[in-house]
Amino acid sequence: MRLLPLVLALCLTAPVAFAAGKTTRIADADVAVAEQLRDRALKDDTAWDFTEGLTTEVGPRLAGGPNDLKGREWVIAKFKALGFDKVWSEPVTYPAWVRRSEHAEIVAPFPQPLSVLALGHSPGTPAGGITAEIVAFPSFDALKAADPASLRGKIAYVGARMVARQDGKDYGIGSTVRVAGPSLASQKGAVAFLLRSAGTDHERLPHTGITHFEDGVTPIPAAALSVPDAEQLERALSRGKPVTVKLALDCGMDGEYTGANVIAELRGSKKPDEYFVMGGHLDSWDPGTGAIDDAAGIGITVGAAKLIAELPQRPARSIRVVAFANEESGLYGGKAYAAAHAKDIAKAVLGSESDAGADRIYKMTASVKPEARDAIARIAAVLKPLGIDYDANQPGQGGSDLSAVHAVGMAGLSLHQDATRYFAWHHTANDTLDKIDPEQLRQNVAAYVAVAYLAAQADGDFGSKPGAFAKDKDE
Repeated sequence: MRLLPLVLALCLTAPVAFAAGKTTRIADADVAVAEQLRDRALKDDTAWDFTEGLTTEVGPRLAGGPNDLKGREWVIAKFKALGFDKVWSEPVTYPAWVRRSEHAEIVAPFPQPLSVLALGHSPGTPAGGITAEIVAFPSFDALKAADPASLRGKIAYVGARMVARQDGKDYGIGSTVRVAGPSLASQKGAVAFLLRSAGTDHERLPHTGITHFEDGVTPIPAAALSVPDAEQLERALSRGKPVTVKLALDCGMDGEYTGANVIAELRGSKKPDEYFVMGGHLDSWDPGTGAIDDAAGIGITVGAAKLIAELPQRPARSIRVVAFANEESGLYGGKAYAAAHAKDIAKAVLGSESDAGADRIYKMTASVKPEARDAIARIAAVLKPLGIDYDANQPGQGGSDLSAVHAVGMAGLSLHQDATRYFAWHHTANDTLDKIDPEQLRQNVAAYVAVAYLAAQADGDFGSKPGAFAKDKDE
């Protein structure tokens, strides 16, 4: 999952974004149906069954890895079995990265092993590994300010810390170090890079995730230490003696791979070419089974769609569920979908992706045209009994992959999940099914089914058109 850092947003009702248009309305009768769907969802286990099946029968789904195709085939078969009217795939090509093994240890002055995971897109070390002195920094800014002479031939270590928060905003701290730290360290002459895991737990399980090397920068081996091992390394450094670490990574790029976004659709009864889009990403990191990141996200949206499919009459517009390819290494699935559908983005009337675990949704935000704000408020009123508040002043781009689709003009609605526990398990071997609370999972489905139905039934649009939200900032 990529939770983009929070920044101040421009006013969502700025007159420069939209000309005055038709007010979007939601009928009382449609609200009544949505309330019934919401309540039914609180007793439905389709989302659990989907998530359990994907994580049990497929397991880890590293993009381009041995389970990539298996995962797609499983989801295609499940979509068809659940009764969607149309199921298809759209190709997504991206660089393939492979992990084989990793090892780290303090060589001196206090020899001992360290628990470590290579970062995605990291190169491997030379045969025999790299042994070098550690140079430590408390933050990314401290690394930025470092004299390159202090890093030449050394292993850079950044010990930035995250605190568990409901909105998960500290992930902006950890992910910045992980994504940009190795490239910066390489530019300053470091031969390898280590970081305190971008996580909030104290388990001896490191958090992997993607890193990125800028054009022209020589990639260097990069890995994450578990939080206890990072703190152990810091204690060793506090003794005032040089600390030498050996790092051995067997991993690296392995050409290109073509996967696919898997798409399922319930056809609308009156405007079938227009649709509400939701989903999650199919890929996961390889240490765990990708339950919270992000099998649950697909399961939640599939569960919502199935309840709508069981209605006596379909809503006016279609309901589309997308299992996105390779979100973890750079939103490849979302970007491919955005590129493929940019010209007809107005047909995607509104979108929302689930990609922050499976704990309770506590807040809704949206980026829509001003004339659709009253309709969003009506949706919010249906969600209120679920304990979900509406923040009309914060943008809602729709989620990780759908942020790319929002950027080309799709109106977005975000259902914010409680991330207090999420970053304890995110990108670790602990991302497994037992972390999902079935009751909280059902609350997610209840929110998504109400939103999906009301968006598909609304009289009027939400502002989707090419370039409509170009001035929105990242969530």
